[in-house]
Amino acid sequence: QVQLVESGGGLVQPGGSLRLSCAASGSIFSIYTINWYHQAPGKQRELVAGITGGGRTNYADSVKGRFTISRDNAKNTVYLQMNSLKPEDTAVYYCNAATVAASYWGQGTQVTVSS
Repeated sequence: QVQLVESGGGLVQPGGSLRLSCAASGSIFSIYTINWYHQAPGKQRELVAGITGGGRTNYADSVKGRFTISRDNAKNTVYLQMNSLKPEDTAVYYCNAATVAASYWGQGTQVTVSS
């Protein structure tokens, strides 16, 4: 079992930055691939970025060059640094911990990009 708690969301103006955190507890954190998804109202949940236990990363095309995912296994935490935010980045952002056998989700944190 893994428990995930997201934090760092909020209201930011276009062009601004936010850093989301996903704190994990309950299992061996380093074996999990950690993903960030977002879900805008009326839309499906979409993968934003992911990082493996070994540090390999992947990003959605829409955020490449603007978002950076990183992890600190000693702190059981994954971060999503979001720069140059756009109104279309507005969504609830969810943290997901996954292996081939299991998948766990946090409760989500709201990110609103608006002037």
